[in-house]
Amino acid sequence: MAILGIRQRRRLTIVLAVTFAAYLLFRSGRQCHEYDTVLDVDTAEAVKHISDIKLQLTKREKDLGIREAKLLRIEKQLRRTYPGEAKSVMREIEADIPTIYMITPTHTRMVQKAELTRISNTLLHVPRLHWIVIEDSESRTPLVKNFLAHSGLSYTHLNVLTPKMYKLGEKDPNWLKPRGVLQRNLGLKWLRDSLNTETHRGVVYFADDDNTYDLRLFDEMRYTKKVSVWPVGLVGGLRYESPQVTNGKVTGWLAYWNQERPFQMDMAGFAINLKLILENPNAKFDLKAKRGHQESVLLKSLVEMDELEPKADNCSKILVWHTRTEPAKLKYEEALKRTGKQLNYDIEV
Repeated sequence: MAILGIRQRRRLTIVLAVTFAAYLLFRSGRQCHEYDTVLDVDTAEAVKHISDIKLQLTKREKDLGIREAKLLRIEKQLRRTYPGEAKSVMREIEADIPTIYMITPTHTRMVQKAELTRISNTLLHVPRLHWIVIEDSESRTPLVKNFLAHSGLSYTHLNVLTPKMYKLGEKDPNWLKPRGVLQRNLGLKWLRDSLNTETHRGVVYFADDDNTYDLRLFDEMRYTKKVSVWPVGLVGGLRYESPQVTNGKVTGWLAYWNQERPFQMDMAGFAINLKLILENPNAKFDLKAKRGHQESVLLKSLVEMDELEPKADNCSKILVWHTRTEPAKLKYEEALKRTGKQLNYDIEV
C-alpha cells in the first residue's frame, strides 16, 4: 500500500472527522449545519473542477482542429507530388471535413486582378474550400475566367449586373450605396440550386476580394453549428469591431457606427452553417435595406443573438482585416504617349 503524503493524510482525517461528527449528530436528532456547509464547499469545488475540465477539452478540440487542417495541407502537397498514391488517402480524409463555401463579389477595376491574386494565394492553403466568384457585369469577363482557370482552386464563376441606380458614382463615398448585394444573393441561389442537406456539409462565408485573411480564421469557422462570429479589424472607424462576449455568450456589440443595427458586424465577421442556408430559402440580402443593415437583414432571419457562436478565442483575436487597396493612379499615361513611347494595352494587368 502506498504511503500517504502529509496533505492526503490531513484530507483523510478531516473526512473521517466530519463523517463521525455527522453520524453523532444524526443519532442525537440534531441538524447538521456544519456538515451541510462542508458539502456546499465540496460541491462548489467540484463544479469549478468540471468547468476547468470543459475549458481544457474545448482548447484540445480547437488544437485538434488546427492540427487536422495542417495535416490536410501536407496531404494536399503530397497529392501534387504523388497524385496516384495520395488520391485514395485524400478522398478518405476530406470526406469527413465540412466544405467552406466562400462567396466573393467582384467588379472590374484596375486593381481587380491584383486583389484576386492576393486572396487566391491565401485560399490555396485552405483545404476543402469551394470559391464562388460573382462578377458585377453583364457577362463573365475573360480576365476573371482565365484567372480562375489557372488558380488551382475549386470554384464556380457567376455574374449578375447591378442596376445603374444602385451603383456608386465615380466620386461617391464607398458607404453611400450597398455593394455586392445581388452578387451575394446569386451565390446563395447557386448553393440552394446545387446542394442539399443530405449529402453536403459545410459553412458559408462572405469574403470580399480586398480583405486580408489569417489562415486560422478558416479553421475557426469550419465547424460552425449555426452562425459563428468574430472581430474584424480596421472597420467602422475603429481599430476593430467585435461582438461582446460574457461567459462564452454574445451579449452585445463593441461598435460605434450605426448602433441601431440589430447585428453590429461587418460582412467578414460571421459564417453560417450550410444547412441553415438551405433550409431557409428566403434568407437573403436586400438592395433596399437601410445603410449598414445588410448583415442584419440576413442574420435576423436565421438566428437570435444568444445563439451566436463566438470564435477567435472568445472574440479576443483579430483574424480578418477590412483592408482596401488604393485606387490605381495612372496620371502619366498620356504624358508618356507625348514622349513617343506607348504601353502595350494587350498586356493584362
